[in-house]
Amino acid sequence: MAAKKREKLNRSLKTAVAVVGVLLGVSGMNHGFFETLQGYTRTPGILIQAIGPAQRMWEYGTEEALTLAQNYLFSGLLAMTFGAMIILWSLAYLHTRHSAAVFILLFLLLLLSGGGIGQVVFFLPAWGFATLINKPLNGWKKFIPANIRSAMAKTWPYSTALTAVLFLFALEIAIFGFVPGMTSAVDKLHLCWASLGIAWLLMFYSFVAAIAADIEKQ
Repeated sequence: MAAKKREKLNRSLKTAVAVVGVLLGVSGMNHGFFETLQGYTRTPGILIQAIGPAQRMWEYGTEEALTLAQNYLFSGLLAMTFGAMIILWSLAYLHTRHSAAVFILLFLLLLLSGGGIGQVVFFLPAWGFATLINKPLNGWKKFIPANIRSAMAKTWPYSTALTAVLFLFALEIAIFGFVPGMTSAVDKLHLCWASLGIAWLLMFYSFVAAIAADIEKQ
């Protein structure tokens, strides 16, 4: 029985999803860190700016978030806690039976405790593909043509790494607004969103390419 379970585990897909989970956990902890810097202060409502005026490093470096905690310090501590839990879960437990359900629950808790709004467009697809980690991929054999499957299977580590680099680059711009050789804040903002958008597309490709790799190993 244990051997059977090991055979069903789609390891490449698990790794690709884990990378995205870690990235989103780091992003959530980043939001939480800046919220704690705003101290024991009541929030103006459920929509907040994680980086307050005193900590802001450039005009667009606000990092919007939602929180039900109604207090910057509590919200920040919760966001850092749930972010850390997502990182741990991504690294150690994505292969377990109810991993996808816990995965989405942790992300929803992060979303509602100040962990950032933009992550929604990343964590929903990541959760969707996480549900396939322990499932047969028979349907995907038809979806990914055999003549390109082997080529795709070799690319997923590189596309996943590039996804991580672009995501972290966008996160750096969002916080610090630092881009060598670029002075316009609007241009930096556009570059931030462009990097994030490309990372989002590459994430989807990485998941599908990882599935191709798992099919090739069967």
